[in-house]
Amino acid sequence: MLEPTDESATGAGVALLDQVRILLGFPPCEAVPLPHMAVPLPSRLATAELAWASVAAATLAAGRSPREIDPRRVATAYRSDRVLTIDGVTPPVWSPYSGFWRTPDGWIRTHGNYPHHAAALRTALGVHDDADAPAIRAALAERTTPDAVAAITRAGGLAVAVSAEDPEADHALRGTPILEVRRTATPASRSQASSATAGRHERLPLAGMRVLDLTRVIAGPVCTRTLALLGADVLRVDPPHLPEPEWQHLDTGHGKRSTRLDARAARMHELLATADAVILGYRPAALERLGLHPELLAERYPGLVVAQLSAWGAEHPDLAGFDSLVQAASGIALIESPDGDRPGTLPAQALDHSAGYLLAAAVTALLRRRSTEGGSWYIGTSLRRVAAELLGMPRSRDPEAEEEFDIRPHLARFTVDGRTLVTSRPVITGLEFDAPHPWGSDQPTW
Repeated sequence: MLEPTDESATGAGVALLDQVRILLGFPPCEAVPLPHMAVPLPSRLATAELAWASVAAATLAAGRSPREIDPRRVATAYRSDRVLTIDGVTPPVWSPYSGFWRTPDGWIRTHGNYPHHAAALRTALGVHDDADAPAIRAALAERTTPDAVAAITRAGGLAVAVSAEDPEADHALRGTPILEVRRTATPASRSQASSATAGRHERLPLAGMRVLDLTRVIAGPVCTRTLALLGADVLRVDPPHLPEPEWQHLDTGHGKRSTRLDARAARMHELLATADAVILGYRPAALERLGLHPELLAERYPGLVVAQLSAWGAEHPDLAGFDSLVQAASGIALIESPDGDRPGTLPAQALDHSAGYLLAAAVTALLRRRSTEGGSWYIGTSLRRVAAELLGMPRSRDPEAEEEFDIRPHLARFTVDGRTLVTSRPVITGLEFDAPHPWGSDQPTW
């Protein structure tokens, strides 16, 4: 049984929510309430507080009170990949090429869930296409950490050194807002889109809003899934040549339409011209090459709300990354070590999920602000910036044991393309997801 939390345990989460509330201009209509119990995501770092504050920000943006938050619902949603089933089967989430690997002088963390990243890893290490974990382990046992990371990166794979935290770097990052918000162009009026979802969701805060989703892998899709929950017409666009793991799309595709389109196609710019917001999740350098740099978008499409999410921030425009890699490189993995030797992980991919909810709160707030003030707006954050926030929150030397609870009240069931899908329900209580569309099954049109 979860016990009520005290102020010392939850103050950091409340402080973070208050910081976000001020950044986004939410009125101080009531004191931010303390949660009645901790989110059951135990760890040495304040994962529970980070999760609660991020969900509370999205809840406030939706016009609801954080008092409505169900901590168990939040924990279930943050671990949605663990409760997902397709026709009763739990899909394999992690590739055998993703994980921690010991080197002669330390550890590295790799990410090989996408086939092209796995292939690059094998090429860099000189192993066969069917190489198993022992083969990877043997290849890395002969390379130093810097050599292994450099070789995998050069080949187009993803790997980072498992590093100790850098308090000075984290302090500097916390000196910047967790959500960068700015007006990016001269104020301009923009007519509200007449979306197909406006009639069905007319009482929701984003009814009639058109959102173009150019994101992949948890954080961005969690953001846009939340925007769809709040009534937006969300169209996710993926490159035609880059397939998406089915489970990953079904885990975060709720309420969105899904299409494939080259970002340089004329049709993309037709979509942007009538969008209210665009959510960008690709590397900053890739956006530059595709003509989708936020400043350029604001100039071409006055009145557009542009949200940008990256793994490492604008300081590393060419560097790709995922939650697991940021945990490893920022010091989180060593802090969460289970035995003082092997690296560990947070109890969920909390950087991803928290960034998604924070960004959703910001987009919702700025679409509302644009309706009264006009103008083009920019919102940005990164997984590394969220990690710095977490690393600055109070820690627990001995985290509580994992708490078991009945997850059934927090699950949703859908039929998608003739298959039975079970996923987590929304963290914003009182609202329910619409079913995901099959990946790439829609036309590139509003």
